[in-house]
Amino acid sequence: MTTTSQTQAAAAQTSRVIAGSTDHIKIVPLYVPGGETNPLEELAASAAAAPPHLVFNNGPLLTSVEVFTIFWGARWQQQQPLMQTVNAFFDFILTSPLIDQLGEYSVPNQKIGHGKRVGSIMLPKPAAHISVTDAGIRHLLQQEISTNAQFPQPTPNTLYFVYVEPGVRVIQGGSSSCQAFCGYHDHIAGQVFYAVMPYPGCAGCTGGLAVPAALTSTSSHELCEAITDAIPGQGWYDQANGEIGDICAWKTKQVGQYTVQLEWSNKQNNCI
Repeated sequence: MTTTSQTQAAAAQTSRVIAGSTDHIKIVPLYVPGGETNPLEELAASAAAAPPHLVFNNGPLLTSVEVFTIFWGARWQQQQPLMQTVNAFFDFILTSPLIDQLGEYSVPNQKIGHGKRVGSIMLPKPAAHISVTDAGIRHLLQQEISTNAQFPQPTPNTLYFVYVEPGVRVIQGGSSSCQAFCGYHDHIAGQVFYAVMPYPGCAGCTGGLAVPAALTSTSSHELCEAITDAIPGQGWYDQANGEIGDICAWKTKQVGQYTVQLEWSNKQNNCI
């Protein structure tokens, strides 16, 4: 996996370039094998000089996160085992040591603790024939929240995880999945928190892992970032290196039977 500080910085810088200079939306960057030339090395050179350190900007944390998984698109009907794996992953990981290690980012009146999965749904309506935009995903969430009784109403801890069906690209910030990113998280008006996970249908979004492991890894990246920085840039954030997951992109470990990404620890000054 990618291990150099320069590549970490490049990953964080990539997300800023994609999202725009004033937008703190953070992505899971594409996997770049360590032996290949990184086209963003010059761009990231200044960021590489800054040692990682997350700073709290007084925004909301998801202290007892409540995950609701949404599998969008009819092609998920042929991916039942993968859907079951994703849901089982959340059932386990939300009360696991991965969440415990985030406790160091608790602040007065916002103590990070265990969470839970509060439900799951498959929406067979097609996401799109070829691609879907972030605006389309926002519309879907708002429509389903207001009209679908199976959707939980948003709370300060609700996190909607949208898994887009295989074969459909996600367009965000003018860039697309499997060309520039493998997932991201954001919010709607500071009240609806969501993560978007395109199907990892390319080498850049599997990182040499099998699809289920790649999906749990990238999901853990966005989960930990949403918990610690629910409104991107307003929670725990590093102006030079990004969010808790960006600093450690594509470094993985096993928690139980699941592959997850390492996350940055201010206390240990390392990815753990």
